[in-house]
Amino acid sequence: MRLNKGDILFRQGESGPLYHIRTGLLKVVRLQEDGSPFLFNLLLPGEMIPHHSLLTAKEYHGTAIALMSCEVDVIPSAEWYRSLEENPYRYREIALLLQSKLRFTQQRMDQLTASSPSEKWTLMQEWFAKYVGDYPLTELLTQEEIGQFLGLRRETVNRLLRKQI
Repeated sequence: MRLNKGDILFRQGESGPLYHIRTGLLKVVRLQEDGSPFLFNLLLPGEMIPHHSLLTAKEYHGTAIALMSCEVDVIPSAEWYRSLEENPYRYREIALLLQSKLRFTQQRMDQLTASSPSEKWTLMQEWFAKYVGDYPLTELLTQEEIGQFLGLRRETVNRLLRKQI
């Protein structure tokens, strides 16, 4: 399946298939009680999603939106879970996928717990370059989303960006 920038892969609260991201980058936003979106995850090539449904089905926790052109394999849920029953060695594959995501999340925690906004910004830029390449961060995410991802206010992100110029 091919997604263009802005296309929605799945919506918060819906149920459906699993996906394997081949290329591209997606953001996952969760609607807050007041209806405003909150960016809480970025999905990278090689990931099987949703992570929380790799062993048992559960509705989507957020809405996944393509940040650029993406190639995604659709994996019907019944087919995925049947393959696990037929081949228990696949559980090791899942454990390795979840381990990779846990390490990825640990790097995100390092960003969030950095002491200063400029340190958070530097760590995010390094992280982004490692996983996404030389794509400009500000072309993919708004200042508000960058702030949400780093635990900073949009105004603080704006100041950091002005210092960088």
